[in-house]
Amino acid sequence: MRTSQYKAWGLLAPTLVILFFIGLVPFLYVIYLSLFKYNIWSVRGMVFAGVDNFRKLMFDSSFMHSLGIGLTFVVITCLIETLLGLAIAIFLTNEFVGKGVFRTILTLPLAIAPITIGSIWVLMTNPDIGPLPYILHKFGIDYNIGVNAKQAFFTVVFMDIWHWTPFVTLTLLAGLTSFPKEPFEAAKVDGANKWQTLRYITLPLLTPVILTMLFIRVMDTFRIFDEVWMLTGGGPGTATRFVSIDVVRRVLVSTDYGYGSSMSVFLLYLTIVMCWLLLNIISIARREVHEG
Repeated sequence: MRTSQYKAWGLLAPTLVILFFIGLVPFLYVIYLSLFKYNIWSVRGMVFAGVDNFRKLMFDSSFMHSLGIGLTFVVITCLIETLLGLAIAIFLTNEFVGKGVFRTILTLPLAIAPITIGSIWVLMTNPDIGPLPYILHKFGIDYNIGVNAKQAFFTVVFMDIWHWTPFVTLTLLAGLTSFPKEPFEAAKVDGANKWQTLRYITLPLLTPVILTMLFIRVMDTFRIFDEVWMLTGGGPGTATRFVSIDVVRRVLVSTDYGYGSSMSVFLLYLTIVMCWLLLNIISIARREVHEG
């Protein structure tokens, strides 16, 4: 028994060592840097600041603006993706001609890397050669995300919906196809229509799946970077400068490593709090489903 345990730890050791150096060590170093005022071009070098960076963060209007934009983006995209994904998932539970082809086309965006998604949308929205500006111009709409802040923001929203709705659809479809048939057969015998079946049977059974999917999507959406950086770079102005882009600009452009590290630590704390809330909601929903 002891020999097998040693063998198991021996097999895990390389992975644990790698995780230690690429996960824990950088994390601890970021926490360390967040306690200093440190700009690589400053002649003063590293100056201990304690929690002053975090105090400054709470009164930083630029950071709070990017945080507000990021949270707005999370709410809009997750809400639309959930509703659209649910509708498509329910539609795919039916049999129709070309269902396999439709599912294949639907999942294609998931096979594309985020940075490539951004590159594709750069070409699609280019005012000179892009198809979107050309088509919208036919309807009298002057479309240019390089100068119009609202157009840039909602283009990023639409890009994320196009990219990740297939993931939501496949997740909810897996939940729908795993339900027992007895409650639905009983509802049909009792004369329940499709809306009543959806409201009183499908949605309560699907709630844990929806919340688990939202748990994943909220984390992913909150830290979005590649697609937005490729498409708008955070502009025009600060229209799409989400918190992830704000941190990168603070560290790489301004080279303010201390303040940028404090922003990263705060965002990690905020993400942990949101995940904790979602996990508690998921556990409550699962308990209600089992008790029901």
